[in-house]
Amino acid sequence: MRAILVDDENPALLQLERLIQGDGRIEIAGKFTQVRAALKHAEGIPVDIAFLDIEMPGLNGLEAAERLHAMHPGIQVVFVTAYNQYAIEAFEVNAIDYLLKPVDPERFAKTVSRLEARLAPQQQTAAPVLVRQDPQIICFKRIEVLDGTGSGSRLKWRTQKAQEMFALLVHHRNRWVAKDQILMTLWPELSADKAVTQLHTSVYQVRKMLKAWGLGSTVDYSHESYCLVQREVEVDVDGFLRDTAMEEIRDLRDLQRLQSGLAQYQGDYLEEHDYGWAMSAREELRRQFVRSSLLAAEYEQAVGQARRALDRLLGLQSVEPFSDEVCRKVLLSYLQAGETGEAQRHYDAFVRVLSEELDAEPEMETVMLAEQIF
Repeated sequence: MRAILVDDENPALLQLERLIQGDGRIEIAGKFTQVRAALKHAEGIPVDIAFLDIEMPGLNGLEAAERLHAMHPGIQVVFVTAYNQYAIEAFEVNAIDYLLKPVDPERFAKTVSRLEARLAPQQQTAAPVLVRQDPQIICFKRIEVLDGTGSGSRLKWRTQKAQEMFALLVHHRNRWVAKDQILMTLWPELSADKAVTQLHTSVYQVRKMLKAWGLGSTVDYSHESYCLVQREVEVDVDGFLRDTAMEEIRDLRDLQRLQSGLAQYQGDYLEEHDYGWAMSAREELRRQFVRSSLLAAEYEQAVGQARRALDRLLGLQSVEPFSDEVCRKVLLSYLQAGETGEAQRHYDAFVRVLSEELDAEPEMETVMLAEQIF
């Protein structure tokens, strides 16, 4: 199944691209931030699916869908948008599905299954065409390696300890880690001889994986230490830190760069693994995500994108449900939008969550703000 992706916001395109790569059943035939460029591209190539944002400058997604149907009568359209008020109009142009941003991975998988079922009869004899892409190491949410073939395949580990060994080396990438430190971190309960045997086995498996999958990186050994030398593969954390490394947003280009970094954050650092050694980095990366999200929301409010700022803050509150600072920002955004009733409901929900989950109350600053608003 070949798809084009169209959204005027790069972060949204990046998230959709990662979902598609992770799922592995769709080939990306092109991605565009401008509708006219997408339509021109679609004229000369076979396209089975179009993922379209609705609110875009110039031609909107609904108009684009109609033109794509004229070019490719069998094309399947999926709308991906931050607003649900277009749902009826979307299905009037024969869209197969309608996804709300940020797209939930499980919901996305169901959509792809529907597309697969719809397109399978006409593609039973078609061989898949894969586009070579750079491999990527994923650390947000879980440790994964995308193989770079475009199929979305993930590396599979023979043992959990080999996986943790790899995660530890990625954590310290391009830095030497003492052999004794690795032994104490991964096999503290084993005798020295057994721990060393496990270490050598895990290093062998990691090296074999790196070579078999053509990732370019190597595990070097010197002076009783190991080092994962990073080559030809991007780590999502590096992109996140690079693009969120700013104290202020000066213009739209800065905002787009910041949004690109924030899109990398698909969950807490290695959150699905019980690695005690990752806790400190996990908390620091989470704090960076919150700081950068607040910075983006503040800029969006300043340039008149109040609705977008509010949506960002609401998403951030779901990540940080106990944050008084985020709650205050949400209340002020609702106040700016003239939605006092929504502000009241949000505050009441915040108070209830604090009470039920932490047996706590909001900070005095939050209470005083609420009293001023209501």
